[in-house]
Amino acid sequence: MTSFEIEEFAFDARGLAAWAVGDPRFRNWPVVYLLDNPDEIYVGESLNTVARLRQHLDSPSKQRLVAARVIVDETFNKSVCLDLESFLIRLFAGDGKFQVLNRNDGITDADYYRRASYQESFDAIFQALRERGAFTRPIREIENTDLFKLSPFKALSPDQAIAVEDILSGLFEDINAKRQSRIVIQGDPGTGKTVVAVYLMKLLQDIKTADLTEPADSDSILSEFFVEGYPELLEGFRIGLVVPQQSLRKSIEKVFRKTPGLDPALVVTPFDVGEDPERFDLLIVDETHRLNQRSSQASGQKNTQFRTINERLFGQDDMAKTQLDWIIANSDHQIFLFDSAQSVRPHDVSEHSLNGLLGQVDDQHRRYRLATQMRVRAGSDYVGYVRRVLSANPPEPEAFDGYDLRMFDDLAEMHRTIRGRDAEHGLARLVAGYAWPWLSRRNAAAYDIVLDGVELRWNKTDVDWINSAGSINEVGSIHTVQGYDLNYAGVIIGRDLCFDPTKQRLVFDRASYFDAKGKENNRARGITYGDDDILRFVRNIYSVLLTRGMLGTYIYVCDDELRRYLRQFF
Repeated sequence: MTSFEIEEFAFDARGLAAWAVGDPRFRNWPVVYLLDNPDEIYVGESLNTVARLRQHLDSPSKQRLVAARVIVDETFNKSVCLDLESFLIRLFAGDGKFQVLNRNDGITDADYYRRASYQESFDAIFQALRERGAFTRPIREIENTDLFKLSPFKALSPDQAIAVEDILSGLFEDINAKRQSRIVIQGDPGTGKTVVAVYLMKLLQDIKTADLTEPADSDSILSEFFVEGYPELLEGFRIGLVVPQQSLRKSIEKVFRKTPGLDPALVVTPFDVGEDPERFDLLIVDETHRLNQRSSQASGQKNTQFRTINERLFGQDDMAKTQLDWIIANSDHQIFLFDSAQSVRPHDVSEHSLNGLLGQVDDQHRRYRLATQMRVRAGSDYVGYVRRVLSANPPEPEAFDGYDLRMFDDLAEMHRTIRGRDAEHGLARLVAGYAWPWLSRRNAAAYDIVLDGVELRWNKTDVDWINSAGSINEVGSIHTVQGYDLNYAGVIIGRDLCFDPTKQRLVFDRASYFDAKGKENNRARGITYGDDDILRFVRNIYSVLLTRGMLGTYIYVCDDELRRYLRQFF
């Protein structure tokens, strides 16, 4: 299906009038249109394009746009146009050439008749637009960017859409009633927890600043919130997105910097929350499982900050208080997104604290479970399968058709394969457990991982390592990849995780584990972590690493017994 045409004209009264006398379909046919200037773009769809564009000409927010493109196809219907509109919005946001002026009205990933064949024509439409200068790079490169993956312009899965709509309804009821609220969103790796967090930030900011004179899109599932009454409830409403991990936080800040209505200052650390003298109305907390409990921090300054924040918020330095408690104490409403099976260090907020949080919310309207797998093409069963393989109760071996899952006996071969996948698809990387000391941190000439004649170094940067120069020849740790997608992950399982053939169980080798904070006792609270305690975190680490790859996962195992054991599953 490539019967489309792209009409182009100046976006002003004269240009629209001259264009409107043409094809009668301009007044009664589903189309998709683009309005832009050199820096900004708006993507829309309409059944009456002439009338809709006249409305835009009267809108103050659109008057600075100078050019129009209308995509017409005799085979289009309303569902196709909604899908194409979503497709183009996401790619424009990911490309980064323009600031996308669309608001988050709630586009879902809806199916329709012959969708696959229509979507084949979308690539041709994209290419035609790219030839006209609308895009700066091909689709594959755009889809591999953080701007695309972390964009607020996402087509929500059905369970995400249900959660977002229900959360908004309840939040506005609570704000109107002047009562506090707490919401929990749980989900396995790849179910889009970060997507929901970023989406909610954009959506609430759009509602807060909505121009109610702008005609609403009645087809939007969230258009009911862009009417009188809702923006007033958000007047002066202070929102923050808490992201504990530095790398992911910096990536989200980059997306917010490119997105109208959002600002990097909205992305905060737990310490920012604790020290802020002004109370937040709402805090959305991504990766809640990576918040800290009271323990030895990364620096003396952080230890002092922890103490003074406790004293400010609670009147004393209560050792039992965590960063989770700071967020609850300094905000009226909270939305927590987490997966307790992704805690990877002893000083992460405890599983007991997370279970306590679950106990504070009811199931029906304050607790949500995301189930649709958005990362791994093998489906949600693969994530559960990996976790069971690394548990004390392994599953029956399974195959995952269409997913490139395999083990390697030679690291050089796995690295060559990863490099080949990176050349073909992009975003293919080696990752590993923290089973080697980071020698190259202090000696740039040193190699950290030497196996099978292969010499490799750990990641040179802690921030946005996946997209950094030279990362294809480095190895990323859990702290550089948690929260991110890869197309292919080459996972090196070090000797920190072994298999005891006599006891027929996985065991932790402390001598082969070099994350100092990953095995450190909590002296502040008098807690000692034994090998079985750390084993839980190491299992979680490898579960996370083994579920990063969207298209495939390759595995190299150092311990001979563990390699023999895992071969039956992978």
